[in-house]
Amino acid sequence: MPATSNPNRAYSAAHFALELDNNQQMGLFRSIEGGSIKADVMTYQNGANYDRWRQLGKPKFEDIKIQTGMSMSAPFYSWIANFFTGKPDRKNGAIVAADFNYAERARREFKEAMIKELTFPKLDGQDKNAAYMTVALSVEEIVFLPGNQSRKLAPAAGTEKQKLWSSCNFSFNLDGFESACKRVSKIDSFTIKQNIIEYHTGTQRAPIKTPSQIDFPQITFYVPEADVDPFLKRFKERGVSGQVRDSGGNKAGELIVFDADEAKNELFSLQFFGADILNVQPDKADSSTEEIKQVKIDLYTERMEFKYLAK
Repeated sequence: MPATSNPNRAYSAAHFALELDNNQQMGLFRSIEGGSIKADVMTYQNGANYDRWRQLGKPKFEDIKIQTGMSMSAPFYSWIANFFTGKPDRKNGAIVAADFNYAERARREFKEAMIKELTFPKLDGQDKNAAYMTVALSVEEIVFLPGNQSRKLAPAAGTEKQKLWSSCNFSFNLDGFESACKRVSKIDSFTIKQNIIEYHTGTQRAPIKTPSQIDFPQITFYVPEADVDPFLKRFKERGVSGQVRDSGGNKAGELIVFDADEAKNELFSLQFFGADILNVQPDKADSSTEEIKQVKIDLYTERMEFKYLAK
């Protein structure tokens, strides 16, 4: 039999898709890791018996981590927006692996998935490479299934119109610092995390997973030293002199990401609230370098909101 006629021949997984809610395809993503099933080994030794007995304990379903840009469909980004509000938005779905010809070869179906972590990439005005965010999913059950090779993957409706998300296409703003933020050159990567609590009950082998508090991280950005005076003044008032922040106007700022088109269409925005400066740190001074002197500024946040803006 020729090797090409064997339906079970090995293949190179070149395309991956995410399905949610009754096999609705959200789109293709860049990479996936995790999503395995493992179990602890329990050991029992009876009295003076030299032998030890072993058996498998409860199964553990590893988190699924996918790396994606802005090529998914709108319901996927609505799921991300709900994550920022703390809403326990659970989804059933599948990770589909396809070969070079987009034919489905393998499936990993999961149940009761919740977003656990969301990592935004580093943004740099000098970096024109594609940017991807990492989404970690906590699941309660995973089932490995063979793929239906008669089925072909295709991008979700409308995603072919979306432009590539590049690391250099962004704008950053802080209320009261509009002019000083015009030359923000870099923003470090940061991760929003939600604690997941496992609850073990009765005869159920796998635990029930419930969401807990969301941990909103610090945001670190860089500006030229020539623009740092307003930030130093604010930090001296709040951090050094101990001035208490007033309660009015809690919107602190916004990060907006654009596509690579000349029109600079907005892809998404990340608003943050209740923020203030906690560190102003100049770069190392070196007379042998010709780079523009930068200042690193750390900003704490109390809350964030994600808005999908692409059309």
